[in-house]
Amino acid sequence: MPKEKCDKMQRILIEDADWILSMDQNKTRYHHADLVCEGNIIREIGKNLKSKYKSQGLTFSYILNARGKILLPGFVNAHMHTWQSLIRNFKATQGLRLEPWLTAMYEIYKDLQIEVAQAGAYVSLGECLKTGCTTSNDLWYPHPTGVKGLVEAEILVARELGIRFHPIRSYHSLPSAIVPEEMVETQEQILEDTEKLVKRYHDPDDLSMCWVGIGPSIAQYDAEEVLRSTIEFAEKYNVMVHGHLAESKSEYDFTMEQFGCSPVEWFRRNNLLGDRFYYAHCIHLDEQDIKVLAETGTGVVSCPVSNMYLSSGSCQVRNLMDAGVERIGLGVDGAASSNSSNMMEEMRVAYLLNRLTHEENACTSEDILYMATAGGAKALGRNDIGTLSPGKAADLTLLDWSSLSYAGGRNDPADCIVLSGDARMVDTVIVNGEVVVRKGHLLRINEEQKSAYADEISHELLQRASKHFPALQKEIISSVQESEGGAL
Repeated sequence: MPKEKCDKMQRILIEDADWILSMDQNKTRYHHADLVCEGNIIREIGKNLKSKYKSQGLTFSYILNARGKILLPGFVNAHMHTWQSLIRNFKATQGLRLEPWLTAMYEIYKDLQIEVAQAGAYVSLGECLKTGCTTSNDLWYPHPTGVKGLVEAEILVARELGIRFHPIRSYHSLPSAIVPEEMVETQEQILEDTEKLVKRYHDPDDLSMCWVGIGPSIAQYDAEEVLRSTIEFAEKYNVMVHGHLAESKSEYDFTMEQFGCSPVEWFRRNNLLGDRFYYAHCIHLDEQDIKVLAETGTGVVSCPVSNMYLSSGSCQVRNLMDAGVERIGLGVDGAASSNSSNMMEEMRVAYLLNRLTHEENACTSEDILYMATAGGAKALGRNDIGTLSPGKAADLTLLDWSSLSYAGGRNDPADCIVLSGDARMVDTVIVNGEVVVRKGHLLRINEEQKSAYADEISHELLQRASKHFPALQKEIISSVQESEGGAL
């Protein structure tokens, strides 16, 4: 095969795909069809395109035979926390609900450094790519006192990996029972750092590889001045606002007690809803909340694996869709609360959890695929990704359903992907016209080297944090045993 990188003059033919799922407005499907990419956009979808282009005197830089495969838009991971890939599978944080889990996590967050940002991004964004994602959001909220450049570090890693990236420069402006003083920033610090990131890395144009955003992580209900400044900043620079909303019952109970309204209603009163905003989780909603989210055009991102892990509840996906919420996507959340950054797993769990909790009004497989593609793109505020049609970004995922693992179930392609699929299906991932994953391997980095680097940085983080979080001492002993290949 010719070189994988696709410059502006290159033309790729993906030939004879069993199915092409466009995920366009009509959810158009093509059977035994071809797709042509030219540079970083999709040129055409149809049949016998090789002969058509040959008759016009046009040639292809290379041809991918897609027989036995399903072609669909690259998945959009609309919510995650990259650094958490280095602090997962800890006994000290397992079995906890959201608030005590966060309290434990912040003891580790105190020791975040640039190397953690880099290593965590390699692991989590790398896994996103390897599970079919071509775009990922990231909400970075812990900024320990004196540590700078964390968001910039992950932006540079995303650029190296070749994934389309939406970093959100988040913050805490007030301490709380969960958020320690070491994580609190002034309004001036927040806006100054975000402005630098926007001016240096934010590209607002179509087909942009990096959109920088801003937003509070958890709802800061007593920090209205900072929230107003966040909205003003977002409007001034025309960037998106993202955070968490209505994730736990405790949050819902707090706003009802303090303000006499739900979290969604409080956000509405403070001008935090609309087409510039999208929020993760949105679990604890009543009928009026759902109506408000639909009427304001606010984006919603469901994170089912994390919500199950922390016993937070289940997003009412079908009810939101039925109410008219089109900007609705899926997110793998932080690996520390979902234990992976696996979009294929997230889709299957999304279907199953929705089926369990909303039996009479459950989502279809195609609904879940919509969330993972076009719905997620809309949640992020983009109309140039998430579907396959001429003029859209050449962001493609090719899934192989020809192996024994899927035999007997190769009926409807959407059902096979969502109900039976897993990461082994991912054959090829193309981002912005460049092949970045081939046969399950990242092409831009040495995975073995980055894996060893991430383990080293994770262990160092664990050692630092254990000095003020004694429960981590057992994790260090376990880690040493593993690295030495034996037992004490």
